[in-house]
Amino acid sequence: MADAVIIGAGPNGLVAANLLADRGWEVVVLEEAPDPGGAVRSAELIEPGYRHDVFSAFFPFSLASPHIRRLELERWGLRWLTGPVSVAHPSPDGRCAVVARDIDQTADSLDEFAPGDGDAWRSLYRQWERIRADALAAFFSPFPPLRPALRLMRALEPAELLRLVRFSLLPVRRMGHEHFSGDGGTRLLAGNALHADVSPEAPLSGVFGWVLCSLAQEVGFPAVAGGAGNLTAALVRRLEHHRGRVLCGRRAVAIECRSGTATAVLTDGERHAARRALIADVSPLQLYLELLAGQPLPTRLRHDLDRFQYDNATVKVDWTLNGPIPWTASAARDAGTVHVAESTDALTRLSAELSCRHIPAHPYLVMGQYAHIDPSRAPAGKETAWAYTHVPQHVAGDAGGDLTGRWDEREADRFADRVEAEVEAMAPGFRALIRARHVLTPPAFERRNRNLVNGALNGGTAQLHQQLVFRPVPSLARPETPIDRLYLGSASAHPGGGVHGGPGANAASAALARSQALHPRVASRLSAALQR
Repeated sequence: MADAVIIGAGPNGLVAANLLADRGWEVVVLEEAPDPGGAVRSAELIEPGYRHDVFSAFFPFSLASPHIRRLELERWGLRWLTGPVSVAHPSPDGRCAVVARDIDQTADSLDEFAPGDGDAWRSLYRQWERIRADALAAFFSPFPPLRPALRLMRALEPAELLRLVRFSLLPVRRMGHEHFSGDGGTRLLAGNALHADVSPEAPLSGVFGWVLCSLAQEVGFPAVAGGAGNLTAALVRRLEHHRGRVLCGRRAVAIECRSGTATAVLTDGERHAARRALIADVSPLQLYLELLAGQPLPTRLRHDLDRFQYDNATVKVDWTLNGPIPWTASAARDAGTVHVAESTDALTRLSAELSCRHIPAHPYLVMGQYAHIDPSRAPAGKETAWAYTHVPQHVAGDAGGDLTGRWDEREADRFADRVEAEVEAMAPGFRALIRARHVLTPPAFERRNRNLVNGALNGGTAQLHQQLVFRPVPSLARPETPIDRLYLGSASAHPGGGVHGGPGANAASAALARSQALHPRVASRLSAALQR
């Protein structure tokens, strides 16, 4: 019998497993897929010698995360790579807003759109530097984050604190208008906000964009040398060194409970008993409606689960290329991540189409390219690249043609052509470089990983109504469930998506605290009570 059994060997499950193993717990991780990794894996998707990140690819939150840092994964073979430009947003006229590691280069790129916008970015970044430590500590801590919040309150005068709260609630378009005269700065903020599935007009979208831009300035948008799968490999090596085990090809089919306490995970023909804790790195619907299908659950919880909202679906295209992408804007050639949308207004139109459940006519692309960062990804002189974009979870129409959302081979190819047309407009000659492509449609995402429902990469929408104390259901944003010693540790839990290990670390922390007390602590009891 293990001390803890963890369902899912994605980054959150593996972070939780490592933290518990560090405390001397015997840990077993059960993974349905043939290999560990969840959404952090790499493969030769198209041709031998060309290595692609299948899902996540660039990891600013990983470098910022105290949970990832404390594991010292560099000792286990992990190597980060960053380029001189973290993220670029080129314009059709050849100008290019960038966040570069050199803040002077960032400022100069914004001054091209409007003189003085470079200084505006310096001011925003100084604000980040002032609150960064406490803000990140609050974000990554179990809820409620009392200590970092108190430190932040002591560091700021009441008037400053009030203005910071207002700033944090701004929609990204309004934040851009208040700080920049040209479109370059707003475009960077908005493009980064759309990583988190929030539109330019949505509350909180400004702070999402500002945090990602600030991380791009501070730590870059790093890639993993040799492929994202090497991050998973380092987590597994570290865990095994501490005598933890990862068992692949084991699909959890049920959680066994006795007298209201989780006791074991059942797989096909096996029972994995847990002495102290069971952590589920799965979606809440999978946890409560499938794994706990035979258990009595509170009526209020079932009611709340009916309202759980996934983030938008995703289509991802990977390419093997005969050379680097020939961006008209030369600064984009130095970036690891490139955003493709002609303006902030274009991002608003796309968000409106998604809200109407229409497939976008001109998809907004988050792109990655590797030749100048990691030559190991492709033969010399060649390139691997990818782009992902959002489409509706449930399609009602197509703003750009006759696609229906069946996502069969014809529709996948037609939409991939639409994606390539957007790149070609910013990089004439791109199509001529394409050797071959691989398309992941929404159903294909889910087939590869059941947590990625139609390619919902964030584990649930990042809109305000499903953040903080509303994630995944109204409660205290804690990992405890109504079942004693059972914890939700997936991206669907606070603090949400991104490869930072926060949900897994919070679940491990709660399990450790529960094991040291005869009775659950007040916050744990209150969190469970609010779900009943």
